[in-house]
Amino acid sequence: MNISSNTIFIPGATSGIGLALALRFQSAGNTVIIGGRRTDILRQLAAEYGFDTVVIDTTDPASVLAARDTVTARHPELNVLIAMAGVMAPEDIQSPGFPAEAERIINTNIYGPLRLLAAFIEQLKSGPQAAFITVSSGLAHTPLAATPTYNGTKAFIHQFSETIRLQLAGTGVQVIELVPPAVQTELMPGGSEDGRYLPLNDFADEVMSLLQARPEATEILVEAVKFLRFAELEGRYDEAVAAVNPQVTASGPGSAPA
Repeated sequence: MNISSNTIFIPGATSGIGLALALRFQSAGNTVIIGGRRTDILRQLAAEYGFDTVVIDTTDPASVLAARDTVTARHPELNVLIAMAGVMAPEDIQSPGFPAEAERIINTNIYGPLRLLAAFIEQLKSGPQAAFITVSSGLAHTPLAATPTYNGTKAFIHQFSETIRLQLAGTGVQVIELVPPAVQTELMPGGSEDGRYLPLNDFADEVMSLLQARPEATEILVEAVKFLRFAELEGRYDEAVAAVNPQVTASGPGSAPA
């Protein structure tokens, strides 16, 4: 993927990693369209930064198709789609509310990217240089006890990315998996203030540097995520799990996370 001269649609770019990357892609010479559910925030970002904006709810199939029609009508040169929208929440699998919360997370984190790919694949295939960028997580490889469904959805996205890359070989559509570590955003309550997490601007800057240095990349790994991403491959899995879940592992496998 070239770092500039693209037309990029980013559903889920109204805050956090999505917005940080949208601003950097725009500064790098790309046309950026951002999508989200809240029209007031979209209007604010359009006024402040000059983005084109589209209302989209990736949990709603009809909304995804309507957004596709709007984006491709306004921007027939669209060649990059970043499936950024996602949710993360702590869960207690012993709680009566667990199935409903798990379903909500799956609907956004798994069905959302699937709907986006299905809706936009013909558009992406129509150009000579296109990219579909998925967003997984270091927790796809080393789990956080508090977020079982989130971890599982991101493991799915990792394997899904690996597989669709095989299916799309020869089509001109590059599949790139972005693998964030814990980043200072509000994905989890209080996350933007947590000093253990990678600062958002540092993460976004490193991502752009990696994309520029490796336009052929299939996986974008900032340095901070490698501890989680390669824990099992490097024989450090138990150590990494203990580091991510110190309260659980210190108290024994049957303990609940603090």
